[in-house]
Amino acid sequence: MDFAEIEIFVEAVRVGSLAGAARRLGLSAMAASRSLGNLEAELGVRLIHRTTRSLSPTTDGEIFLPHAVALLEGRAGALADLRPDGKGLTGRLRITASTAFGRKVVAPMLPSFMRDHPALQVDLLTTDDQVDIVGQGIDVAIRIAPLRDNRLAAKRLADSPRALWASPAYLEAFGQPRTLADLADHQCLVATGSSHWAFVHEGKAFKQKVSGRFSASSIEAVYEACRGGLGIANLSRWYADPVLDNADVQQILLEDAEPEPLGIWAVYPSSHMIPPKVRMFVRSLEQSLPATGAN
Repeated sequence: MDFAEIEIFVEAVRVGSLAGAARRLGLSAMAASRSLGNLEAELGVRLIHRTTRSLSPTTDGEIFLPHAVALLEGRAGALADLRPDGKGLTGRLRITASTAFGRKVVAPMLPSFMRDHPALQVDLLTTDDQVDIVGQGIDVAIRIAPLRDNRLAAKRLADSPRALWASPAYLEAFGQPRTLADLADHQCLVATGSSHWAFVHEGKAFKQKVSGRFSASSIEAVYEACRGGLGIANLSRWYADPVLDNADVQQILLEDAEPEPLGIWAVYPSSHMIPPKVRMFVRSLEQSLPATGAN
């Protein structure tokens, strides 16, 4: 029984599309269809129902699916035991992260990671949009936000502390806020569609309404507006700390609260059968996070 054919079947059921499974595995749709046909011929049963718009396992497919997953997990476990350091990783690793985090954190750690695994191909998708990691064939997504999709498996890698920042020119012109109530008199640079910032005081989390003339969908645009003197920004320290040396922005400390930290998460399409290439990447990223100020 061919493991590659079994993997196509499992991915097709997981994604709900043979074309989606083919994208995840770096195959053409025709090759994936041929491999699935070979597996069905070997087993002597039909494993999936296929229409032009949907895919679902047959009764025989539902019976075979847990066995197929167990076979693949057993193979991955055996290879991990033989190569505990992850040497010899192959195939394509598809990662997605926000534009800023991908540029400032993920991309800088990839050259060393890829030198350690010369047969591995990496595709990094940076976007500030929420990506359907199952439908787009993503192996792992790095997200810095509360998780809303309970169907996905996730591992918390680190805290992502945040702080308030403003340019010296803005503070000279409008003064520095001392308390949460003072924020009502200031221009706050918010994320598009957002009207509140989360804070913590004496261990309790709460939200504070804020407003301003400028909003943006990316942390980089908010930072540039902050640097340009348009107002106060609430930025993750992994982004803001590296730019403090140039004195373009400075941190604001409030007397009665501090911004609530977010979490840095590795999100997987499924908790089952996490490939060694994904585990090794996540481990390497986790080890690189202290240098970013994320821990």
